[in-house]
Formats: sequence, C-alpha cells, structure tokens
Amino acid sequence: MIGRLNHVGVATPSIEKSIALYRDVLGATKIHNRFKMEEQGVWVCFVDVPNSQIELIEPIDDKSPIAGFLKNNPEGGQHHICFEVDDLYAARDDMVAKGARVLGAPRIGAHGTEIIFVHPKDMGGVLVELMQKPH
Repeated sequence: MIGRLNHVGVATPSIEKSIALYRDVLGATKIHNRFKMEEQGVWVCFVDVPNSQIELIEPIDDKSPIAGFLKNNPEGGQHHICFEVDDLYAARDDMVAKGARVLGAPRIGAHGTEIIFVHPKDMGGVLVELMQKPH
C-alpha cells in the first residue's frame, strides 16, 4: 500500500539554523526557499537528499501545532515521516478499516497534493503522513 518515502518532517525552532546544519555539517547542496503555510501554522523548507527530502517545519506563532511539539522538544526533532500512496482515499479507508486513527480530513500539504496523518499511537509511536503521489 505505501509507496516511496517522500520526506521526513523535522520540527525546528529555527529553519535558518537547521539549514546551516544540513548545509554546513551534512553537506546538503539543494535547499529550497522557505515558504509559509498559513492554514497549517508553519513555515516550511525542503532540503533535498539523494533519495528523499527533509521537510523543515517551524511554527508561525504559539498557536501552531508545531509550537506544542517544540514545548516538549525545545531543540526540535523528528516530527513525522511521509509516504506516497497511489490513492489517498483508498489508503485512508484501509487505515480506518484496520483500526488506525486518521487525524482529520484530507487537506493540501506542502507539496500541493492531498495528505492525511495517522495517529502515532497506531503507528508504533511515529506520526505517519500519507500523501497522494504527485504526478
């Protein structure tokens, strides 16, 4: 059912400091421009790696869900992993049929395709994002 690992979401109190880490320490050479996702309360910046991406996410303000994550993890850290799926609605229905809790309705994610999240308590402690495979 799941496809390719699209990205690993990393919450950070500062995208700029995280960019420096990925560029200067890890050697990343392809770093996209930061952009605002007002509806999700975050700034986003993608860092390309040879086989996937890192999605850096920083809260816009204290109301952002990422702000809550950073209260418990002030230095930041892995927030979620994202897998591509061929049919998001079929994947959602399959997850629900198997007893997994889907968090909210499908919505547009940072790649411009529909996404859902599956509760970490149903995914071995990991917040899983499923994303409609981009065309």
